[in-house]
Amino acid sequence: MHVAIGLVVLVASAAALAALARRFGVSEPLVLTLAGVAASYLPFVPAVHLEPEVVLLGLLPPLLYTAAIRTSLVDFRANIGTIASLSVGLVLFSTFAVAAVVWWLLPVPFAVAVALGAVVAPPDAVAATAVARRIGMPRRIVTILEDESLFNDATALVALRTAIAASAGTVSVWQAGGDFLLAAGGGALVGIAVAYLLAMLRRRISDPVLDTTLSFLAPFVAYLPAEEIHASGVIAVVTCGMILGHGAPVWQSAASRIAERTNWRTIQFILESSVFLIIGLQVRAIVEGAWSSGLDHATLVVTAIAVLLAVMVARPLWIFPWSLLFQRLGRSTTPLSYPTVVSWAGMRGVVTLAAVLLLPEDTPQLPVLKLLALVVVAGTLLLQGTSLPWLVRRLHLRGPSRSEDALQKANLLTQAGAAGMAALDAAAGPDTPQQVVQSLRDRLTWRTNAAWERLGRAESEQQTPTAEYRRLRLVMLRAERETVLRVRDSGGTDYEILQHVLARLDLEESMIDRFDETEEERREPLAAPAAAADCDHLRAAPLLREPTEPDQCAECVAEGQSWVHLRMCLSCGHIACCDSSPGNHATKHHTSTGHPVMRSVEPGEAWRWCYVDELLG
Repeated sequence: MHVAIGLVVLVASAAALAALARRFGVSEPLVLTLAGVAASYLPFVPAVHLEPEVVLLGLLPPLLYTAAIRTSLVDFRANIGTIASLSVGLVLFSTFAVAAVVWWLLPVPFAVAVALGAVVAPPDAVAATAVARRIGMPRRIVTILEDESLFNDATALVALRTAIAASAGTVSVWQAGGDFLLAAGGGALVGIAVAYLLAMLRRRISDPVLDTTLSFLAPFVAYLPAEEIHASGVIAVVTCGMILGHGAPVWQSAASRIAERTNWRTIQFILESSVFLIIGLQVRAIVEGAWSSGLDHATLVVTAIAVLLAVMVARPLWIFPWSLLFQRLGRSTTPLSYPTVVSWAGMRGVVTLAAVLLLPEDTPQLPVLKLLALVVVAGTLLLQGTSLPWLVRRLHLRGPSRSEDALQKANLLTQAGAAGMAALDAAAGPDTPQQVVQSLRDRLTWRTNAAWERLGRAESEQQTPTAEYRRLRLVMLRAERETVLRVRDSGGTDYEILQHVLARLDLEESMIDRFDETEEERREPLAAPAAAADCDHLRAAPLLREPTEPDQCAECVAEGQSWVHLRMCLSCGHIACCDSSPGNHATKHHTSTGHPVMRSVEPGEAWRWCYVDELLG
């Protein structure tokens, strides 16, 4: 009973602290860790001892899996060289850099020093990406940090096991190399096999509840067999998750994907928040154990500072030479600011504290080694975690623009809509009621127009048709729900029927597009992307031309109508209204003249659109 109450208090406290951190724009891992440190010194808070099996079997597989299913397999392939360099080369480099410092300063065998190096080598993506989401980093940096963290734990754990075996005198260099190949190759093979086995099952499951249950089992079904054959369970989970995430649009139903996404986001939030609070709660016991270990206190402090510096310096020492080399060889055009941020985003987390608990009890200076791991976690979170936002601002790096994202989404939805219209024309037969066909066309048109209306002037300046639809439909749904609730309270209808109707109303409300953004975000400059390589019209059209008419839609003025957004023909300079406007005059101008390319003339926008090829450029 006491354990259950403790878990409830732990999760509730972690969730509340994480919510407060988000509310005030502060790093969640740092706030949770510091709160845990403070709580560890309260007399009524019991000592927390984190068993390594709890982390490695209970926490690590689901945390890795929830990150892997959201990882783009396409982006991973594009960055595989950089990711391999960081998750294998950098981890091993950091391991031996720290080992050299520990071996020099502490009376421990070199194998034990290597074990500690492996413990503190892998950065934690949770801490880095939490900062990235808060301050806004370029997506390429976030992708590299997330993908690196998916595989660096495997390298570190293999190196740790090899070092532990070496300290017992039971491993050779050749055996270490063979173990590493077995861990990587065996883990990947197990992950692939499990992924395709689960994919076969998913093709036969339509119930979202059963599919989500299968998803909850996936990380453990991949992890446990891999560990049983002494391969890397981490690589097995990551490989399985990336394959299942990539194939989900084909292998799962839409309802299953929505349920899986929501459930895993909840699990990820609970585990991540709880883990960093637990890290802080262990501080008191670890510090007291090291302080009373018999080691000279001055040596202890010097070693802790030296190990922290070695961890922080090893990362840029590895990253910058490789980045400069690739640039000189012409294999990379990434600006130097990118490796600068990646080299500083090396915060450590729960895997480091879990790995140090894997060291045998007879390891020399074990309490001191635990303290060194704790200092690395707390020091990197405090120093790098708090200064990373300043560094990103100093380098003038800009995160994803919501306006640019909206433009790309509108472009992609338009292409998808064109395919949907073609499929409708092919599938509708002579017996299909024309009202059904027209209703489907209208629904697709409204969805596409809603995406384009996210661009241009904010809704506070001008109400768009889909925004008005959104407002009125929400009013209607509120009235409908109140009516159903009155029927429920009167007791005249079966409860299952009521639940079904309420679920339908909830589903429709969840589908209503609630694009909510601040005025500042709406005024971001929106430049034109590069012209599509297969569109001659975009390549031939100018980026800008002088308008031949005032900044208004002359046709709307003549017809007494209002417009939503304005577009300009790049062939003749004619200005007309967009497809969301009642007149739809820009498209009518293209239809009557054949002029292929228009561009937006809304403030701060410079994108173009080819009517012929239906491409953005």
